Amino acid sequence: MKEIKAFIRPNKVNDIVHHLKDAGFENMTISSAEGTGKLQDEDAFVSQKFSITDSEVAKLELVVSKNEVDKVVHIISEFGQTLNPGDGLIYVSDVEKAYRVKTGLENGL
Repeated sequence: MKEIKAFIRPNKVNDIVHHLKDAGFENMTISSAEGTGKLQDEDAFVSQKFSITDSEVAKLELVVSKNEVDKVVHIISEFGQTLNPGDGLIYVSDVEKAYRVKTGLENGL
């Protein structure tokens, strides 16, 4: 199993999620986040919560089988890009095990 974590532009979330669901990827977590990076966007703002952040981002997380990683990365890249700096990043990590909270039993996903 692999965990895919993508930091993307908030205005691209709905389109990406729609295409992921159409491709059969139903389970994911989406959260609002703030970040900072090399890009100095003229529309950047200083956060009310954190003095060091300068951009709003969305964080998309899902766990898929190893053979589905390329498909998910392609969907996120295709529908998340604007071809401008600051489009985001995608990380892929190994997931050793997953357990259901309800039963405490290992879930093979």
